[in-house]
Amino acid sequence: MTQAARELLPNRAEIEQAAQVVYGAMAPTPQLSWPLLNRALGAQVWVKHENHAPTGAFKVRGGMVYMDKLAREQPQLAGVISATRGNHGQSIGLAAARFGIAATIVVPEGNSREKNAAMRALGVSLVEHGSEFQESREHAQQLARERGLHMIPSYHRDLVAGVSTYWMELFAAQPDLDLVLVPVGQGSGMCGAVAARNALGLKTRVIGVVSAHALAYKLSFEQGAAVESPVSTRIADGVACRVPDEASLAVLRAEVDEVVAVTDDEVMDAMKLYFIATHNVAEGAGACALAAARQLGARLHGRKVGLTLSGGNVDHDVFARVLARESAVAGVLDADASPPSPARGGEGR
Repeated sequence: MTQAARELLPNRAEIEQAAQVVYGAMAPTPQLSWPLLNRALGAQVWVKHENHAPTGAFKVRGGMVYMDKLAREQPQLAGVISATRGNHGQSIGLAAARFGIAATIVVPEGNSREKNAAMRALGVSLVEHGSEFQESREHAQQLARERGLHMIPSYHRDLVAGVSTYWMELFAAQPDLDLVLVPVGQGSGMCGAVAARNALGLKTRVIGVVSAHALAYKLSFEQGAAVESPVSTRIADGVACRVPDEASLAVLRAEVDEVVAVTDDEVMDAMKLYFIATHNVAEGAGACALAAARQLGARLHGRKVGLTLSGGNVDHDVFARVLARESAVAGVLDADASPPSPARGGEGR
């Protein structure tokens, strides 16, 4: 790992300190190996169920750690503000409420109604502005200056330290994973995977996953410099990034083995497959890792693979359309019913 990347990531001591904060508010989430998924992918697959976290997504861990430190360092804070498509905002809302701090969240117009409702239920003051995330973030920065609020970034070392705790759970339970597949939105999940892997001294390959309709991180990874790219995904709002974050991009370029792109159709197929094979609900971004695993196909055969089901916050009407959509993934029910190879290890909670 380069010195620059090392300085951007939390070390093992920082992650373990973050874990004390996280586990004061939530239990570890399970990692499970599902026979139908194993058969569908021809691999031994371990799914990390961050959809079981208190806000239905992994972001909550980072919010808790960030707000814990902020509240201790700035007890007279007037309030916080951030921008989100939903899961980061819920994370900040839940954590801010625990410390009695007012939170304002800016979302794009036309954002998920159910994510918006969930944030409001946490006591967040919601502002709708802009057509996509970057415009919302710039508006949040403006409001922070005007109102004297603390602007919480989408990427920060403390956020990554919190997120790293879920990867530590997975790697501790299944240390011999050959590779993990990680969706990349603003990069905290990907950086958390790298930080936890390195903290434990493992050699697991990390493959980033982006939307084929939001290619900023993939293009930046391939071209060696930050590249903006338009966003047109209709389903994977959690990875709908137009402008890559400078710090997470540096980690991506130094530590990630490759970046693959999945289409909206592939993501919807993965959402449906998750429900058929595990009866878990995955939002679009939450299913990106499985979509990438299906795309990699034979490259994964016989391997031990970690997938993050990073969030399950999809609007009910959207999910109903995904389930009703015709897809070949339903064929997993008709495949040869011979049992898969026994999975090594246990649930590892």
